[in-house]
Amino acid sequence: MEKYNFQYCQKIVVYSKDEKSVLMCKRKGEADFDSVFSFIGGKMETTDAGIVDGLRREKNEEVGESFKIKIFPTFTTNVFYAKKDGNAMILPHFFAIHESGEIELNEEYSEYKWVPLNEVASFEPKIFTIPEILDKLELLKEVINKTESVII
Repeated sequence: MEKYNFQYCQKIVVYSKDEKSVLMCKRKGEADFDSVFSFIGGKMETTDAGIVDGLRREKNEEVGESFKIKIFPTFTTNVFYAKKDGNAMILPHFFAIHESGEIELNEEYSEYKWVPLNEVASFEPKIFTIPEILDKLELLKEVINKTESVII
């Protein structure tokens, strides 16, 4: 019997209220992407009651409970990534829109930026898959905005 071995690491792609910019946070002390901008999010934990609960926990840990987003949990674009340590990860990227509140970064990040969508391609340093993920979400945006969302 084969053993399945991967981590499920949820990412949240947070758009500004006008959907013209995207939130990117600079990783600090991370093995694979130290000092590189990425989306917020992290691994599902056994204590998470479900996907939305895991997304809420990660959002609260990384940017604060008062930072509220509208998330669309039925739509993702997925990325497979093999880490330097050999662990494999599946990274579903969830579409979200900032609703209210200020960002309070935790110790995993050194800074954040709202990057205009038309500047993402030239913005550096960023994780290399970000433009592709945004392109896929842009294609789905009209459909996504008509589906059920949750404020977390």
